[in-house]
Amino acid sequence: MKTIAAILRSLVFYLVFYGFSAVLVVASVLAVPFGRERLRGVVATWGVWHRWCVCNIIGIEIVQEGVIPDEPVLIAVKHESFFEAIDMPRLFSFPTVFAKRELFWIPGWGYSAKVYGLIPVARDGGAGALRTMISTARSRVNEGRPLVIFPEGTRVRHGHEVPLQSGFAGIYKLLGLPVVPIAVDSGPLYHRLDKRPGTITYRVGETIPAGLSRPEIEKRVHSAINALNR
Repeated sequence: MKTIAAILRSLVFYLVFYGFSAVLVVASVLAVPFGRERLRGVVATWGVWHRWCVCNIIGIEIVQEGVIPDEPVLIAVKHESFFEAIDMPRLFSFPTVFAKRELFWIPGWGYSAKVYGLIPVARDGGAGALRTMISTARSRVNEGRPLVIFPEGTRVRHGHEVPLQSGFAGIYKLLGLPVVPIAVDSGPLYHRLDKRPGTITYRVGETIPAGLSRPEIEKRVHSAINALNR
């Protein structure tokens, strides 16, 4: 019975959340000519809508342990499911997220994402692409926006720990910002077709200073973002 109930809840979630999300994608494109603030409002609505659906349809409670500093930082988030990626506009007021370049090829969404200020990551783009990415990131920092990165580069199954992508340490070094690591355990409940009720926890780790060596920053971030993975 629990499995059947989970399947039914998930079906309702997919229909309701993604159905209205399609409307919001169109709304985001239409909002672009009216300025970034209007687009920001549409994206914020998407984040709130996702949270509402997750909590009220699936039955997931979301808990945050710790406070994210209110200063220019690079935020490194564990990536177990689409939950945390979609939740970023709800977790932060106006985040700039480093996202795979391929996501920007999605019709409508990709166009709006660029205008909103997300940063495409071209892993095979070489030094030129890295310079462009860092320049864009610094501009977002000057706007007072948090920089969010998923240093593993892709979703990782809960209980599994993988090395951080090599580009993370380079971004850390070039930006010269402290890092706030955030662990999240969304995988067991959300990264499945039949999503399950329960609790998803964000755990904000201790701020890691700028200027550390590559081995040290990778070790500390890897440990902190996997704090809920054991």
